[in-house]
Amino acid sequence: MVQRVAVIGAGPSGLTSVKACLDEGLEPTCFESSDDIGGLWKFKEVSEPNRASIYRSLTINIWKEMMCYSDFPIPADYPNYMHHSKILKYFRMYAEHFKILQHIRFQTSVKKVTQRPDFSRTGQWEVVIENKDGLEERHIFDAVICCSGHFNYPNLPLKDFPGIETFEGKYLHSWDYKGPEDMHGKRVVVIGIGNSGGDIAVEGSRVAEQVYLSTRSGAWVIRQVSDNGLPVDRFNTRFVHVMFKLLPMSFLNWLGEKKLNAMYDHAVYGLKPKHRLFSQIPVINDDLPFKILSGSVLVKPNLKEIRGSTVVFDDGSAAENVDLIVFATGYNYDFPYLPKHVMYKSGHRVGLYKHVFPPVLEQPTLAIVGFIHSDGSIMPQAEMQARFVTRVFKGHKKLPSNQTMIKAVEKDTKNIEKNYVVSRLTPLQVDFLEYMDDLAKDIGVRPSLLWLLLTDFPLFMRVFWGPITAYQYRLMGPGKWDGARRAIFTQLDRLYQPLRTRQLGPRQSSTAGRLFKWSLLLVAGGSALYYIQVHNPTIIPTLMSKLRPPTV
Repeated sequence: MVQRVAVIGAGPSGLTSVKACLDEGLEPTCFESSDDIGGLWKFKEVSEPNRASIYRSLTINIWKEMMCYSDFPIPADYPNYMHHSKILKYFRMYAEHFKILQHIRFQTSVKKVTQRPDFSRTGQWEVVIENKDGLEERHIFDAVICCSGHFNYPNLPLKDFPGIETFEGKYLHSWDYKGPEDMHGKRVVVIGIGNSGGDIAVEGSRVAEQVYLSTRSGAWVIRQVSDNGLPVDRFNTRFVHVMFKLLPMSFLNWLGEKKLNAMYDHAVYGLKPKHRLFSQIPVINDDLPFKILSGSVLVKPNLKEIRGSTVVFDDGSAAENVDLIVFATGYNYDFPYLPKHVMYKSGHRVGLYKHVFPPVLEQPTLAIVGFIHSDGSIMPQAEMQARFVTRVFKGHKKLPSNQTMIKAVEKDTKNIEKNYVVSRLTPLQVDFLEYMDDLAKDIGVRPSLLWLLLTDFPLFMRVFWGPITAYQYRLMGPGKWDGARRAIFTQLDRLYQPLRTRQLGPRQSSTAGRLFKWSLLLVAGGSALYYIQVHNPTIIPTLMSKLRPPTV
């Protein structure tokens, strides 16, 4: 029986894994190689080998209500999109509130994790660590949760850029980038148009003579500030998800691309990618279009070759007298402390059952938490994974056979490759709501829309029509939180509070506005009933029969 659990890493995934262990009565010990919590979100002026790294100005591109843990809302006065320093403060509050810090051993590196000789019977692991004094220790644990992240090993494919050895300037990976200090008056080429590449190009363009943004395939670029000035995440709702199930994807792609191009035509701006909008997670950057429009950022195709200080692109154009090249070329992923044979390979990715459990082990006592990529925040997903993992460890949830899990992994891989653009560096993508609901169903915490519709209509409206915040998964079942309903009802208050820095007179709602809201309410209710009837045709008749008064 699992009791002692090793948690590797004290970043956002490690913190919530420790808490999930405590909630289930387990005894976690968290090993953190640095001297502080936060993982990726702990900024350091000098990047450390084999550790995630961020730049000085980094602000998260996920709305605070969509990124917080399910039973610990972010303070109302915190900004809607938070600087990394605010995020670290939030993690500290979370760790202190749930008494997590006392279970963490800092400046302790995990060197090796191996199965015990009697693993097939006990499921136990031997964990070899190096403590802060440089001494080696060996410990036996009943289970292990790996939370070491996947932004630790920068991908720097220099062999793909002929002539790099002749380059007369300086080059670095975005992992090493801290700020634009070295770009003043320089000519800079940024390779890669992910979120980091876009941020670095924009920030560098404020001080550089010229910035070139080189992209192989282009990208769809969306804004954080959406309609009515609200966070774009605010519109990620269950109702929208129902529409995605009912309407053809080709129509949704056309509609979404049309809306984006109405703000700035991606073809005119040189951004238009080869893939459709919903085939890959878009780049989130409010400033990039203006920087392109003002000429301080020039979008270029893939880099063809380098000749001294000249960079030649695939279309034959060239940037001369280049001083700096920044490779925003992604990351490789690895778990160097784990035996190679415990990992199952499926397509480009590490194949994990439910994106958590290796499907080839005799005992389900090894889990990977936080190794996920979706259109939502990592924090609530890692938390849901941790809750699922600890339920399995405690024996409340039994996993299927290895053969069944492998089949499920292969099916997931086919679905991912069918629905998304994947590669060696981006092998995994899931739909945030579908994945959260799938795990929540296994745990027993997925909110029942029909039950809420019949028993708590105001809450139903906020769950179905409002943003998909993690509080929804604390309304019922194991780990139920009494504050979940209030957190849902006040989430928009926390959106507006940091914006109320100048008091104005009260707003008056119009009759037309009220009619419009009631129309949306009717559409939402009808859509919910239709969705339930299509996916579970027996639920409504069953509930209606139970509500019918007994006859004499």
